[in-house]
Amino acid sequence: MASVSTSDLVLVSLGLVIAALWFLRDSLPFFKSSSPSGKPALNGKAPNGTAKGATGGGNPRDFVAKMKDTKKRLVIFYGSQTGTAEEYAIRLAKEAKARFGLSSLVCDPEEYDFDNLDQTPEDCAAIFVVATYGEGEPTDNAVTLMENLEDESFEFSGGEHKLENLRYVVFGLGNRTYEHYNEIARKVDAALEKAGATRIGQRGEGDDDKSMEEDYLEWKDGMWEDFARVMNVEEGAGSDTADFVVTELDKEFAQDKVYLGELSARALTRTKGIHDAKNPYPAPIKEARELFAVGGDRNCIHVEFDIEGSGLTYQHGDHVGVWPTNPDVEVDRLLCVLGLGAPDRRNAVIGIESLDPTLAKVPFPVPTTYQTVLRHYIDISATAGRQSLSALAKHAPTPEAAERLQQLSSDKTLYAEVVGEGSLKLGEVLQLVSSPIPPDFSAAPTTENVTPWSIPFDLIVSLIPRLQPRYYSISSSPKLHPGAIHITAVVLKYQASKSHHPERDPKWVFGVGTNYILNLKLAHNGETSPLMAEMGVEEIVESVSLPPRYAIEGPRSAYFHEKVYRVPIHVRRSTFRLPTNPKTPVIMIGPGTGVAPFRGFVQERVALAKRAIEKNGPDALVDWGNIWLFYGCRSSKGDFLYADEWPYYADQLKGKFLMHTAFSRETPRKPDGGKVYVQDLIWQQKDLLTKAILEQKAYIYICGDAKGMAHDVEEKLMQMLGEGKGGSAEVEGAAELKLLKERSRLLLDVWS
Repeated sequence: MASVSTSDLVLVSLGLVIAALWFLRDSLPFFKSSSPSGKPALNGKAPNGTAKGATGGGNPRDFVAKMKDTKKRLVIFYGSQTGTAEEYAIRLAKEAKARFGLSSLVCDPEEYDFDNLDQTPEDCAAIFVVATYGEGEPTDNAVTLMENLEDESFEFSGGEHKLENLRYVVFGLGNRTYEHYNEIARKVDAALEKAGATRIGQRGEGDDDKSMEEDYLEWKDGMWEDFARVMNVEEGAGSDTADFVVTELDKEFAQDKVYLGELSARALTRTKGIHDAKNPYPAPIKEARELFAVGGDRNCIHVEFDIEGSGLTYQHGDHVGVWPTNPDVEVDRLLCVLGLGAPDRRNAVIGIESLDPTLAKVPFPVPTTYQTVLRHYIDISATAGRQSLSALAKHAPTPEAAERLQQLSSDKTLYAEVVGEGSLKLGEVLQLVSSPIPPDFSAAPTTENVTPWSIPFDLIVSLIPRLQPRYYSISSSPKLHPGAIHITAVVLKYQASKSHHPERDPKWVFGVGTNYILNLKLAHNGETSPLMAEMGVEEIVESVSLPPRYAIEGPRSAYFHEKVYRVPIHVRRSTFRLPTNPKTPVIMIGPGTGVAPFRGFVQERVALAKRAIEKNGPDALVDWGNIWLFYGCRSSKGDFLYADEWPYYADQLKGKFLMHTAFSRETPRKPDGGKVYVQDLIWQQKDLLTKAILEQKAYIYICGDAKGMAHDVEEKLMQMLGEGKGGSAEVEGAAELKLLKERSRLLLDVWS
């Protein structure tokens, strides 16, 4: 028998002691857990339902703990796809502070858990500002929030799907031209009410088709009255305090650390990383060409972005976000209005700090310059909002200017007539009310012809929202163009409804994103075209509209390298997809630039057809479903998009691709002499299409104008389907159309 060493005895004894301590751990005070049962917390909650971090333990997803720690009485959740809902959420937070002195926690719902929504303190309230996206869907960042609210099996911390102590407010953002108008706001309201929560005031619904701003203004005053009563707070307890502090930095500040339009820290330091909405990719332009007939009064630009080596990927039907800048003339105008027109002032380096980061984060990277903020970071090209005008009146250069601005902000009818119908931007409004005679907006804004105001720059940052990317349907397929993204964009320009000047026609209005693209197309091809010069208009002819000039070279010429222009872009995913089985028929309706995604769809099928034929021979497409495209434009010679490509695609798809065209300004016309549109083409093919939909389970896609075309197409579809089901459009047709949408066999990508 081997002898036992002293070290062996020590190890055995230590093992016995550890085992004893383990079995007695619940009765020993120094082993007690912070949770009553001594068990670890699961899924963010302790066994008693208390959220982790509720006492400041540091769970970053616990909004209740954060409210308590920072003494907030309001939590505001925003469901936003483009930034507008977030903007309104921040406005509500600011107004709660100004009216009642109440601080708010403004939250992206994607960053928080909702299992402790029932623990919102009784003296607090929750506000939900939610947009409806696509076909009655929540925005990407509100998907989980909606699932938690609508799923009655989802348990809050009390172990039930009940919110009986919660008081809430709802404001929705929608567009009445869409079928599912403000559906998400209505669903949020219904789900909260069903769970026992109490709504404060009426549910607000903003209509982007008319005036989101006016709908919001009409709703909020009544809501705040009810809010004061329910929450037992008095108006006037707040104060008009700044959100930010703007500081001019030393002239010797390191220039390589100053943001001059870069959209991310990686862009500033030129380091590699994933490219997304927070770090767009500066994509080189491979090709840019005009699609409309030369010499016309309209432009439609085809652009191809090179994404080789970028890490960006896309599928047919996705969208690409293009990050534009503001045009030079509007940057110069607002700089002059703010008294910052001189070169040393516009290029002064500034730092910006938020006085309450939970309420208002600095919306763009800093340090930066005054000029950079106006050119790259905030949306100075939008029509001026009525509410923002009242905040600026106290900074007017004269009592007369202050009075005129107050009138515009308080008189809804006057505002609509002057600012709305005149399509006036903030800089133009301030120039107008401070000028003794109506200004000539076509003249170059300078420090000599623009009256300066004493507006603090922090107020500009607070009032004007962030400049957002412009989204375009991708008009290519990665199967045919794996290293490129194509877009198809009609350049937006129109005359305002009313002129601010008694002796001039209404001014021309230019879309920010598409005119930025037009500038790039001209520069890429070395074309010369009259543009507004850097400091205004070079040679104005009364009847001619000159597109504005943009600083397309980008910050530090980052968007112009080796004679190639670059554009900051990112990809946004979509559910606008072809059926996976090519035997399924496809019906596509897309007049004008609504044809853009369908070019990608057809290319997708062409690529698949090539592979099928290579593998299975010339008869590989025999059992494929038909692919119909209904397209319309003004004329076959002037604006027929990609006219030279469709015959090639038809040849590659061996008769499966069937294109029907309507040219509204050409013959033939309808028997009553009316113009022929895509909905008329559909009706002409109603027997084949009805059979494809009802018997062959065809998929239907509509892309383009929501207000007119999409509505009219759906009306025709209801008539066809009603007849096909042996009934009426109003009953059987409507029911079938609803079923198609529910089963995702009718998909829309429309805009107003």
